[in-house]
Amino acid sequence: MARRPRTSRPPLSLDRALVTPEGVTLNLRLGSAGARAGALVLDLLIMLAILVGFTLLVVLLGQVAGTTTRPLLLVVWLLGFFLLRNFYFVAFEAGGRAATPGKRLQKLRVIARDGGRLTPAAVLARNLMREVELFLPISFLPFAFAEGTIDGWVGFLALGWACLFLFFLLFNRDRMRAGDLVAGTWVVENERKQIGVELLDPTALEGDRHRFTPEELAAYGTFELHKLEEVLRREDRHDQFMVARTIRTKLGRDPDAGHDREFLEAYYAALRLELERKLLFGTRKKDKHDRV
Repeated sequence: MARRPRTSRPPLSLDRALVTPEGVTLNLRLGSAGARAGALVLDLLIMLAILVGFTLLVVLLGQVAGTTTRPLLLVVWLLGFFLLRNFYFVAFEAGGRAATPGKRLQKLRVIARDGGRLTPAAVLARNLMREVELFLPISFLPFAFAEGTIDGWVGFLALGWACLFLFFLLFNRDRMRAGDLVAGTWVVENERKQIGVELLDPTALEGDRHRFTPEELAAYGTFELHKLEEVLRREDRHDQFMVARTIRTKLGRDPDAGHDREFLEAYYAALRLELERKLLFGTRKKDKHDRV
């Protein structure tokens, strides 16, 4: 009996389409396991550098004052490590960039998996889980080198616990650690590919004929974007002429400049990209009356 030829499975894609509550589709790429591991290592090195800096400062102040610094050094390391591991990640990810310095260097950020705004509760939940995933088992690792069978087994059990959570993101298609699963978050790349919409001319954003300033793109919001998409899909030249004339007047341009379809495609593509960019940073402009 002839054997069936083996077929290799295609690699799992990290590209995702996320539909926001406003109905805008964001084309995203999830952060790879390597990029996320690199970001964590960078953040841990930054935390270590902060602790070393405070240690040197305490030693210097102790020498100036002529006092012993050993008790103060113990306080710096115990209290400093506690504060850093509990507030470093939360403080940076709750900010406007939704990323720690390590994530920013790796071009990553945290977003809500439902397309909504990243809430402080979600940031807190995903980072409190890091205590269970990483820092708690690490605190038991010294027992692996202690004398005595029981203490040693506790340490090795803690090592297995840490490895289980560290490699968790390799075994799910969305590259989520346990904290992401609990908080409903994704870690995505900041650099995203341009949107691909079937109704747009691929050259809509090329050339210098149609360039829009940030002020011109701020004139409209998500509601108008959907209406413009409807106009483009209907292929009604009269409607396109009237809408192009209205938009040009709103932007302070010549209302009778011509090339209406081309102009509307270019403005639609530019407005959509601008709204996507703002949505990822938590800014949501519902319509032209919304001031953000």
